[in-house]
Amino acid sequence: MSQDLQDQRFLITGASRGIGLEIAVDLAHRGAKVAGLATRTANLAKTKIEVEAAGGSFLALEGDISQPETAQAAIDAVVSEWGGIEGLVANAGITRDNLLLRLTADDFDQVIQTNLSGAFHLLKAATKPMMRARTGRVVFIGSVVATTGNPGQANYCAAKAGLHGLARSAALELGSRGITVNVVAPGFIQTDMTDALTDEQRAAMADKIALGRPGTPGDIAGAVSFLLGPAGGYVTGQVLLVDGGLSLG
Repeated sequence: MSQDLQDQRFLITGASRGIGLEIAVDLAHRGAKVAGLATRTANLAKTKIEVEAAGGSFLALEGDISQPETAQAAIDAVVSEWGGIEGLVANAGITRDNLLLRLTADDFDQVIQTNLSGAFHLLKAATKPMMRARTGRVVFIGSVVATTGNPGQANYCAAKAGLHGLARSAALELGSRGITVNVVAPGFIQTDMTDALTDEQRAAMADKIALGRPGTPGDIAGAVSFLLGPAGGYVTGQVLLVDGGLSLG
């Protein structure tokens, strides 16, 4: 694999499993140094092993991304350890699904605070060292449901849709400093969360996808690495749907 990100420094949130883990390992294969943030550093043991096996350096960090101080502490730790930061991938998120009439204010607020406000806190903290360096890449992990909607996920869809506006506004503000801000919006991705679905549910979802299959974490990691790498340097303020055609109808 190309070493196009040799010695560049990245922070990945939600790096303990699924998409976040795959992104961390893919970046390591490309020569990057990877810091992973999870609610507990113990959850990052597998990520550390796989990143180092891929030839990358790994820094394990912990914290609740809904809290502003977590973002600042994580960015400070990366800068202290490696002297700077080239990229941020805000991947961590939660769900609190329920039909609208049963959705509590607390369930709505928790998802917004983690999935949207958490991304804002991270972006704000990362922007400072990136502006000083006059370069940086930021990728938010959104979702196809921000575009299509999804019953039972009003809170989740609202948070992910908010990332689209945040990315576009930040791209306009930060472009003059050499910083790009984009969203990768996955569709139906095969992870441990989707493994809980029945065969019938998975088949029904696959029938809606133009390519006829769910995506993999690797599909998302490839898109993220493109935006973080040299080839993505002239892309900013965009939402890249990686959904196999699910959003087409």
